Amino acid sequence: MTSVRKLGTSDLEVFPLALGGNVFGWTADEAQSFAVLDAYTAAGGNFVDTADSYSAWVEGNKGGESETIIGKWVKERGNRSDVVIATKVSQHPEFQGLTAANIKAAADASLRRLGTDYIDLYYTHFDKPDVPVEEIIGALDELVKAGKVRHIAASNISAERLQASLDFSEREGLARYVALQPHYNLVSRESYEGELQRLAERYGLAAVPYYALASGFLTGKYRPGASVDSPRARGAAAHLRTERGQRVLTALDAIARAHDTEVASVALAWLAAQPTVAAPIASARTVEQLPALLKVAELRLPDDELARLTEASA
Repeated sequence: MTSVRKLGTSDLEVFPLALGGNVFGWTADEAQSFAVLDAYTAAGGNFVDTADSYSAWVEGNKGGESETIIGKWVKERGNRSDVVIATKVSQHPEFQGLTAANIKAAADASLRRLGTDYIDLYYTHFDKPDVPVEEIIGALDELVKAGKVRHIAASNISAERLQASLDFSEREGLARYVALQPHYNLVSRESYEGELQRLAERYGLAAVPYYALASGFLTGKYRPGASVDSPRARGAAAHLRTERGQRVLTALDAIARAHDTEVASVALAWLAAQPTVAAPIASARTVEQLPALLKVAELRLPDDELARLTEASA
């Protein structure tokens, strides 16, 4: 396989771009999803990220559509052992929250949809501070001991709750988080850089950032006066109205020109070069959108260009 990275302290080796499954069953139908998954794996990709709630927000959907599509694809291709599948618990309309009973029931439902007997990486999707970390970790540990989950991870969690979770795992000798999925990109750095990032460094956790391209803003296709046909256009366009967003685009444009590459490739390369980051997550509705994302596996930005982007995005 082309360049892979070790995922934190786990034995998982992953391609440096995780393919986001949030579009499967939403803006990409089954045939389009299969085509994207095929092209991603043909290029050496092996890390697919989904959640049990994808895509419950679409009218007529119940949640689990993305997992179902991935499950069908894996079955048809017969490649389960070649793909690292990450999914998440807490947001499915029928499996809300992080009580022990819910975590176990949701995991079983995810396994059925994915058509597999194990999940490689299982995230708590949104932390629920009303549930003690002891209950959450205890339930996740049972899934690991039962062979249903290989490794556990957390998304959308405070540094305080993460520390408490890690302490409990260590004290009791239970499964421990190996990865974090923070909201992190060139125009959204505040929520990760700081205590969360320090904890990840201290405990060897891998960061797998979501919104790596800021809902598409960091692809460079959103410009003043340009209209983009995408359900995420409003979120992306908000960055255009900020000084920071404009500074970042200017720097990205110049560096992309210097490397004769796409703006999205440069934005992902900056993220992939940050401390603790193992693989940014980005999604593609079509095969045509993939090459710019896959470029992160080979594009290495020199220190001066990384510093220029860091400064522009401060």
